[in-house]
Amino acid sequence: MVQQKHEEAVRVERGEWKSKSQFLLACVGYAVGLGNIWRFPYLCFKSGGGAFIIPYLTMLVLCGIPLLYLEMAIGQYTRYGPVHALEMICPLMKGVGLATVVISFILCTYYNVVITWAIYYFFNSFNANLPWQSCNETWSSPNCSVSSNDTANNWTVSSTQDFFDQVVLKKTEGIHDMGNMQWKVFGCFVLAWVLCYLCISKGIKSVGKVVYATATFPYLILIILLVVGCTLPGARSGVIYFIKPVWSELLNVEVWVNAAAQNFNSIGIAFGSLIAFSSYNRRDNNILRDTLCIACINSGTSLLAGFVIFSAMGHMAHVLGKEVAQVATEGPELVFIVYPQIFSNLPVPQLWSAIFFLMLICMGIDSQFAMIEVVNTTLSDVWDGKLLTKYFKRKELLALFVCVIAFLIGIPNLMQGGIYVFTLLDNYTAIVSLMFLAFFEVVAICWIFGGRRVAKCVKEMTGTAPSKFFVVCWVVCAPLLIGVILIFSIVKYKPAHYGSYVYPAWADGLGWLVALCSMLCVPIGALVTILSLKGSFWQRLKLSIIPRLKTDEFDDDVMKSVSSKESDSPPPYATETATFLSNNTKV
Repeated sequence: MVQQKHEEAVRVERGEWKSKSQFLLACVGYAVGLGNIWRFPYLCFKSGGGAFIIPYLTMLVLCGIPLLYLEMAIGQYTRYGPVHALEMICPLMKGVGLATVVISFILCTYYNVVITWAIYYFFNSFNANLPWQSCNETWSSPNCSVSSNDTANNWTVSSTQDFFDQVVLKKTEGIHDMGNMQWKVFGCFVLAWVLCYLCISKGIKSVGKVVYATATFPYLILIILLVVGCTLPGARSGVIYFIKPVWSELLNVEVWVNAAAQNFNSIGIAFGSLIAFSSYNRRDNNILRDTLCIACINSGTSLLAGFVIFSAMGHMAHVLGKEVAQVATEGPELVFIVYPQIFSNLPVPQLWSAIFFLMLICMGIDSQFAMIEVVNTTLSDVWDGKLLTKYFKRKELLALFVCVIAFLIGIPNLMQGGIYVFTLLDNYTAIVSLMFLAFFEVVAICWIFGGRRVAKCVKEMTGTAPSKFFVVCWVVCAPLLIGVILIFSIVKYKPAHYGSYVYPAWADGLGWLVALCSMLCVPIGALVTILSLKGSFWQRLKLSIIPRLKTDEFDDDVMKSVSSKESDSPPPYATETATFLSNNTKV
């Protein structure tokens, strides 16, 4: 009865998803992002074509799905965001939870720039003639060309490339020269943040309503683009390039590492958003069913996007008289250079351009407000409503505060040298830090807290324990694979670059400083936890790894862990644990 009253109080205070569909759509919208469009198809193409599906699905089963299951279980069980959740699971590793929030916040400051570009292209799609359709513009460079014969030469650039470089970016020669503010792009940036704020202003209440549109609309557009793309001349050759297996690539270790990394980046492991979203679930929610549903939709979307992208690339190669391999690319260039050029060759190009960039806006904004929401959830959890009640009496004010701070930090990305800042941040935030945090998150939950304990938590919530397969994946497969990826990333490390531009040493140093903003949270959090306890160093260390969860099982674990065989009276830190549990579990 007491436990039921406590859970009811938590539901009222934190709120819950109004329906299962809202939670699923929010998670799908977060997982299915721009990386599914511009990263997976190219990665598949260069890593063995159809053969890449084998390592991709293998890593999905051994690592992706188990870790998705793990994060959702922790969020739903603790009913907290990543910081408090990790602190309750393993106080020594509470810094890992904070690090995931920091990395999500840094990411959201520049991720919105991509949405900004999509908005800018969307508005330009309503011109009588698409501005990137020809080189007869005041902004065109001398090397601009729309001829397939000319674009085969190394000294020319396509009209779409020229538009992106000369109009959208107006990029300088390097990060040392930031140039002037791009005011038209700045206006779109403001609009992008306004849209994000409106989506998360009321927390999961507003998010739950928005996702019905933003998470479903992209699938309609992808299917339409696939049907249209497959009817274009040359589409068949593009699809063949995408699915043709090169079995020898399976012997390449880098292919398997890329497959695992793609699963992490695509699903969104170690960003804290999945823990935050699942913390608003009912305690008896079927996590396994949700996990399998989200993972299958995410992977299916990646495959669908692959066919869409490469059917279009096949057509582009046909028009330009090139091989598909010569036009295949990834990243922002794919959606802002390659696809606009394809639309230029279609009937009613304005229509196709508008719906495509509207799709990008929806896919981007889903991921964006998920990253902002994890920050809002964490601030609400950490301050426990006291400081928030004083300064932010409504959730809307807290959301506005976070959005304004992120908006101000992201402004340098809009200057003429902003693309260099954007690329630098993306390299050191989304690549360098992520595997480091994922490794320590798995260590904290699966090794220190224990995979068997996680299984008992799931059984306590749903009535059904996870299979031994998941426990083995949590304890053995996931830490091993993440460790391999982390080591491989260190061995294969290359300084950041943008195309042929190589960053100066001071810029790389700045990138590492940004990466350390999240990575240093782990040792600092551990140090603060140990210093806050009493007793000898070993007593403090032992207490710092004891779960702070109020259940009969964990109370027994605490008593066993802190009991002293040499003394009839418990050591000082045993009293602290009992006091903590007592003070933090009152109804």
